[in-house]
Amino acid sequence: MDFLNALTALFNYVIIPATSYGSQLALGALGVTLIYGILRFSNFAHGDTMAFGTALTILVTWLFQSWGITFGPLPTALLALPFGIIGTAALLLGTDRVVYRFYRKQKAAPVILVIVSMGVMFIMNGLTRFIIGVSDQNFADGKRFIINALQYRKMTGLQEGLAIRTTSVITVVTAIIVVTLLFWFLNRTRTGKSMRAFSDNEDLALLSGINPERVVTVTWLIVAALATIAGVLYGLDKSFSPFTYFQLLLPIFASAVVGGLGNPLGAIAGGFVIAFSEVIFTYAWKKVLGYLLPASLMPDGLVQLLGTDYKYAVSFTILVIVLLFRPTGLFKGKSV
Repeated sequence: MDFLNALTALFNYVIIPATSYGSQLALGALGVTLIYGILRFSNFAHGDTMAFGTALTILVTWLFQSWGITFGPLPTALLALPFGIIGTAALLLGTDRVVYRFYRKQKAAPVILVIVSMGVMFIMNGLTRFIIGVSDQNFADGKRFIINALQYRKMTGLQEGLAIRTTSVITVVTAIIVVTLLFWFLNRTRTGKSMRAFSDNEDLALLSGINPERVVTVTWLIVAALATIAGVLYGLDKSFSPFTYFQLLLPIFASAVVGGLGNPLGAIAGGFVIAFSEVIFTYAWKKVLGYLLPASLMPDGLVQLLGTDYKYAVSFTILVIVLLFRPTGLFKGKSV
């Protein structure tokens, strides 16, 4: 019985939150790795792209709610999500036409594009704050839990309760659907194959008659969708604040680099590596150990390796270690 209580606590506080967070990081890292693999630069504006798409989705969500339109037990934000994606796609395509295309035609070095993306990042951050403000926004509605702790305890007779949030399930299911569609698109469609060919060898792809501007346009459209979906799922699961998404850039980049920058499969794996590492290192293990160890061996402290304020330090440490010892990542992406 104590083992089942410990297992329940582990699922409740480690496995379920880390799986949900890992799904969000994986979607964010996929956007970063597509830009790096196809457009050949590290986009530091990606976190604020997620924030902008989420802000637009929140505004449309509020509009729907004011009209009395809801999605039943599911969050209304899912209905507003397509509008957020369209707005974000328009912003990214406009930014590419006004900013990035000039440097692409000049054959600017990747480091120049990185610096340019930093400027875009600050502009997007200011634009997002201007649109929705700087305070936290909680926009999740609908049914909060699929099963709550009290229901679980009554069903199982265990002392420890398990709460499965609706947003956690939505995050994982949405991530599976989006990743499946993305890999189908990249591997089965003519446009997707063109994007892969352009990523592998740009000169050979151009000789084969592939239109580079079309590839760039499709890439930005996919990135807009991935960024908005990842941002909305993160906001539903936690809450929305523009500065939070700026901070989220570090674990997203760490996920992409750990998996192999430029490798979509690696981005997914890296997202879960970073998420589980952050949760495991910042979780207070006293509750789980309390069910497994005899009272005489119970530690006095929380058995927490790092405080939650230092969770991004875990991402940074893993990122540095990977860059030092395996710069191509777990799945051998392009060397950083």
